[in-house]
Amino acid sequence: MLVSVPATSANLGPGFDTLGLAVDLRNEIHIKPSQFLSVSTHGEGAKNTKIKKNTLFLDIFTTHYKRLTNREDFFRFEFHNSIPISRGLGSSSAVIVAALAAAYTAANVRYNKREILNLALAYEPHPDNITSAVMGGFNVACLEEGRVYSKKKTLPKYLRAVLVIPSRTISTSRSRTTLPKVYKKEETVYSLSRAAYMTALFFNESWDLLRIASKDKLHQTLRMKMMPELFEIQKIALKEGAFMSTLSGSGSTFFNLCHESDAVKISTKLQEAFPHFRVLVCSLDNYGVITKS
Repeated sequence: MLVSVPATSANLGPGFDTLGLAVDLRNEIHIKPSQFLSVSTHGEGAKNTKIKKNTLFLDIFTTHYKRLTNREDFFRFEFHNSIPISRGLGSSSAVIVAALAAAYTAANVRYNKREILNLALAYEPHPDNITSAVMGGFNVACLEEGRVYSKKKTLPKYLRAVLVIPSRTISTSRSRTTLPKVYKKEETVYSLSRAAYMTALFFNESWDLLRIASKDKLHQTLRMKMMPELFEIQKIALKEGAFMSTLSGSGSTFFNLCHESDAVKISTKLQEAFPHFRVLVCSLDNYGVITKS
């Protein structure tokens, strides 16, 4: 069995906990029946003792496999991780979604993606990352009475994500403590209007106006101050032709959307300016979680 889940970039500036999209940078898990539990990890996190144990994945998988089959069986799990950990690219959401999809696949029970998405809410209360991890593409999502309501836009093949991945992390929980408990009405309207505008631009493929729609006054600037180099990344990316340049989730990765013809130029300039950071050029993903028996 194979389970594959893409990286995700959430918020996209003003779409705090609401907007997200999937990037073609995937974690894959190969699963086989076994006489005992066996886990091996390759790629991202392979040298981290805590991550190598894959406790979150195993806990979710075991809970739902037992719920579906009323059995406790053993499996061999081989993790091949490409999504950087704790860098704002949805690594935790990928683990959650992968574990749920794996449980259904191993139990030989068909699932629909909406079911997986709503189950994922028990482990990740914000729908932006998990929605894109499940569905792929660009997504706008909201919560109502414990359920996710979302709409997906399939993204054209000529778009590219230029990801700048710093060597340092920004803790999601810590970055949330930097945010104010009360916002001014003007700040809220500023970001709300741009989140709505951005959604319309994505669905209409009006990329040239995204640099206006991607501005934010709720969270992004405050989080970027925790790593001031991010302001220079944004400046360079926009100068070199990126449609938009935003903090990916809570960071520290910076997400830059561009046309494929500009991707090399933008990535080269960013790598020259930040030689100690990783710079990746990725396609966008329209498939979300994939399972094969």
